[in-house]
This record gives sequence, C-alpha cells and structure tokens, in this order.
Amino acid sequence: MREIKLVLATVKWDEEHLQQLRNAFKPAEVICVDSKDHATIESLLQKIDVAVLASDLDERFLKAPNLKWVHCDHAGLDKSAKREVFEKNLIVTSSAGRSAPALAEHALFFMLALTYRFVDFYNAQRAHQWGIEGQNNLRGLCGKTLGIIGLGNTGTELAKRAKAMDMKVLAYRRRNINCDGIVDKLYSRENNDTIDELLMQSDYVVLALPLSDATHHLIGERELKLMKPTAYLINMARGAVVDEKALVNAVLNKEIAGAGLDTFAVEPLPPESPLWDLPNVLITPHVTPQVPDRTGRSLDIIRENIRRYRAGEPMLNQLTIDDVYTKRT
Repeated sequence: MREIKLVLATVKWDEEHLQQLRNAFKPAEVICVDSKDHATIESLLQKIDVAVLASDLDERFLKAPNLKWVHCDHAGLDKSAKREVFEKNLIVTSSAGRSAPALAEHALFFMLALTYRFVDFYNAQRAHQWGIEGQNNLRGLCGKTLGIIGLGNTGTELAKRAKAMDMKVLAYRRRNINCDGIVDKLYSRENNDTIDELLMQSDYVVLALPLSDATHHLIGERELKLMKPTAYLINMARGAVVDEKALVNAVLNKEIAGAGLDTFAVEPLPPESPLWDLPNVLITPHVTPQVPDRTGRSLDIIRENIRRYRAGEPMLNQLTIDDVYTKRT
C-alpha cells in the first residue's frame, strides 16, 4: 500500500469542504495554504508527497523531491501536460466530469440557439417586429445527427440528452468501448478510424476532447470543408483544438452554417479578433453555470483517487503520455 503523509492544498473551498478533504486523507496531515503564499508553498514543497491545487502545476512542483501525486481541481490538464511530468513519474489527475452535465447543457444551448435563430428572434422582439424572414423553414433538433468528438464525461452526458431528443448520435474517441444505447455509431483511434465520416454526416459537430499535441488544430481547413454547409461547429474543448483562421474563412465562405464557441486559443478573446463579428456565431467567455455542489463532486473524485492511490490502482482522470501538449504559443 502506498502511504500518504503530508498534503498541500491550495483549493479555495469553504471550511466544511476543507474539513471533508482533511478527513478523506486521514491519517495524513493536510495543510491548507493560499495559492499566493509562495514562501509557505516553497517550504512545504520540500516535504509533501501529495498536492491538491486550485490551478495547474508549475515548475516548482516538478522539482519537489518527494511529490508523487498532484490533483488539479479543474477539468483540462493541457497546461500541466508536460513531458517532465512523466520523466519524474509524477501522477497528475483532474476533476474532469464534475461539471459534465452543465457542459452538456451548454453545448445544447448553442445547438438550440443557433437552430432556432435566437439572436434574430430576440432582435425582432426588441424592434416590436412579429417574426423573421425564413422562420417557416426552421427545423428542430429531432431527427438530426449529432457528432461528438471526445466521448468522455461531457460527451457522454451530451449523448444521453441528444438521444432523449430523438437525435442520431455519432461519436469519436481514442479507445473503443461498449456504448450501446448511448450512441448510434462509435469511431475510435484504437480501431484506426478517422473523424472524416462523422464530420460528413453530422448536422452538429461538438468538440469535447482534451487539448494535446495530437488534437492541436484537429479541426482545420480540410476538416471544415468536409462538414455540411448547413452544419454547426460547437467547441466545448479548448480553443487551440480549432484552427481559428480556418474557422473564420469557413463561416465567411458559407462552408459551414455557423458555430458556438466557449473556448479560444487566446483568452480573453482579443477585441480585434474577427470571431466577434462573424455571422451565425455565438460566443461565451469560457464560462458555464455550475452544477449543484460542484465542490462535493470534486471531493467524490478525490476520495476515490485516494483509495486507488493507496491501493496502487489506476487513477481517475489521470494524465497520460498521449495528453502531452508542447505547442503552446
């Protein structure tokens, strides 16, 4: 059994949740420190074997002599996905999945708002105008095809909701799994599939996969040209998964119908970005409404990973060599 003696925690939780964190790690000692208290953190880095961080790990943690496991209390690990992590044999995990239901709803919000031309109807309402041009040609989500690239926590929650709305669901993921009843067709890298067929068949393409060297600019000029001219691209992943210049051209040239974007290569999105003014594009500032007791859901993941760590079992949401990301700008 692997032993845990001293834990550093920089998460900004209320005292009740922090006490639950302390209880979860018992008999280990948990020391809670403000993430800006660099002096105390530097001192503790010489002693700790586990860290629970509010943000990503940095170079200080890679140099910690006894550190074995770092948990980052958010979903994406691309900023922590460095080769040095594996050279040090450091376990890095995340809280991916805690907000999956809300992220799935966010994707559906984009899909519905674009399909129902919400912006046009709202502008008509503000102008006291009854209806908009082309409203009788609108068609809902029922019977349409959703393609999900990244069938993890968020992708699975989205697939369940889409099936409830009588959509056909296609999905792509790295590893092949049994997902009968969740999707109609699964493509996987493990089976040597590509995303091409999914792109060509889908009315909505939702990105819900991690950012890595393999997925950087996964959606570029070639992939956008494969999509239907009536299809929408929804990005709930990371901004750099999409070649934004290619996306701008695809929308302006009407190669796709539009997009819903919650993430961007540079955040905040610069005021001069052409993405702001694209027709049929909805933008949200990398923010999704929280699920009830989001911190409690993080704690559930951490508790299970404490058990797995001590037992020497594979961890939930563990960073793998496939997740390495070196193409930072």
